[in-house]
Amino acid sequence: MTSTTIYNPKYENSWALVIGINAYPIYPLDFAVNDANAMAEVLNKAFKFPVENITVLLDAEATKQKIMQTFLKYAHNPELGADDRIIVFFAGHGFTKPGNRGEVGYLFPIDGNTADLNTLIRWDELTRNAELIPAKHILFVMDACYGGLAITRFLPPGSMRFMRDMLQRFTRQVLTAGKADETVSDGGGPRAGHSIFTGHLLNALEGAAASADGIVTANNVMAYVYDRVAKDHHSRQTPHYGFIEGDGDFIFNVPAEEKSVEGKVGDDTLIAVPASFAEQTENKHEVATLDLVKEYLTEEKYKIKLDGLMASKIREILEKVGSDDFPVNISLDGTSCLERLKQYEEIVTEMQAIVALIGKWGKPDQLHLIERVFSRTTDNIDSPGGYAGLLGLRWYPVLLLMFSAGIAALQVKNYQNLHSILTAPVTHGVNKNNTDPVIVPTVDRILDAESANVFKLIPGHERNYAPRSEYLFKVLQPVLEDLLFLGGSYEHLFDQMEIFYALVYADMNQSERGSDVWGPPGRFAWKFSRSRGGDNPFSVALAQADQQKDKWAPLQAGFFRGSYERFKEIADGYAELLKHLRWF
Repeated sequence: MTSTTIYNPKYENSWALVIGINAYPIYPLDFAVNDANAMAEVLNKAFKFPVENITVLLDAEATKQKIMQTFLKYAHNPELGADDRIIVFFAGHGFTKPGNRGEVGYLFPIDGNTADLNTLIRWDELTRNAELIPAKHILFVMDACYGGLAITRFLPPGSMRFMRDMLQRFTRQVLTAGKADETVSDGGGPRAGHSIFTGHLLNALEGAAASADGIVTANNVMAYVYDRVAKDHHSRQTPHYGFIEGDGDFIFNVPAEEKSVEGKVGDDTLIAVPASFAEQTENKHEVATLDLVKEYLTEEKYKIKLDGLMASKIREILEKVGSDDFPVNISLDGTSCLERLKQYEEIVTEMQAIVALIGKWGKPDQLHLIERVFSRTTDNIDSPGGYAGLLGLRWYPVLLLMFSAGIAALQVKNYQNLHSILTAPVTHGVNKNNTDPVIVPTVDRILDAESANVFKLIPGHERNYAPRSEYLFKVLQPVLEDLLFLGGSYEHLFDQMEIFYALVYADMNQSERGSDVWGPPGRFAWKFSRSRGGDNPFSVALAQADQQKDKWAPLQAGFFRGSYERFKEIADGYAELLKHLRWF
């Protein structure tokens, strides 16, 4: 297994390497030193970077050796830990040279010489060495123009992310002043004595790029600077930005940690990337597979191609979830538990997006594709021996796929698709002698994992009322946000999905339990216990059904045998269960 570092939703320490060079022998600059000094000042005064942790290299000090030596010290600094952040700011010249595989970008130290590339700092020399540094977040801000940036992705405008979740994700991000064929404007910007790029950057850091909650994130800063510099009438440059690695976000001003109610239920701040800036279209692309799925879903003539594509993607998953990679006879702690969950998530991320597209846009004759995903991924999933918690976790990928497809169907109120997703037949059991709707064995096996306190092992979830629900809530959001653009509606849709997950299971299992009604409670159950009025998700769902009765869309789609009386029986019984829940 690969090692997974567990990050906390905070920063333990902050570090900065700030470089500014005016005194180039050829083509000197006027304001790079001012830019560097201003950057160091805002980091210290506005964002509490300790003065002793900010290294400023100006003009003659900014040699290649000194810059690289200072940067590489972060790799073996005993005071620098996994929950730290680092920002590297460079104001000076950049240089680009064409290579066999594309452009190669360089930073120009004070002693650099384009006739001797060994005197320059190759951009990817910094990014490669960054993997040696334990800090979870590194942000490179380069007031220089050059090419060769290996940017993997960026968040489209309007995308939303949970702040605490981003603090717990590894990331390497970059923002540069311009591309290879552009010239940095050294002055003429919104602040006298500063370049256009740094002038807008300082405005962003001092509040112009803050979210509605006053939080300043790298993604919002990058979006703001991109927009302002690209539109500045003195500018002839277009910034370049995005993720080099990872999917977290550098947070400049983390609010003081607030305890949620009794510390039992997760709380977070949803932050949006501004939607009003010019899009970075040259980097805007979607995974080729998802483009094909979208195309194949639109016309009958692609039926065979879509079938073949799904088969190949299912095979990829089956090859990766073998028992050899996920042994079930070992003990788990918080680190190994999170490690296993992350491995499962990585394996099914692409399939999550595929089934979400089918859940949202699929026609009735295409829903068998999701059924096949469930039936094949549950083949040989059960085992006669092993730790119950780990055996239960084998169904975690199915849970991810079910919720991804279900939330997508709920986004467009496609209850027919939701019904097909939750009731897809699967054969399960050690001897494969049981055939049930997929929701039944999924709930049962995930309950085995919950009973073994597997989800409570996850750092930060030890005291959650519903740790499985809280963890799933955060894990699904980035994947579905990028695909479906859910924004603030995500939590509502997640609650709806959990309510169907609980009530449909309860409906299918009541006969086996006699008169008892039971289904897996999630975050919505806590909301019900906190507010018995009509302003909690469960009560709202019941009120809609009570108002529309047999005309309620989920009943028309086949849920609860199409009967309002049956729904009422299950819902009322579940409401009683929620009233008497004893959170542990």
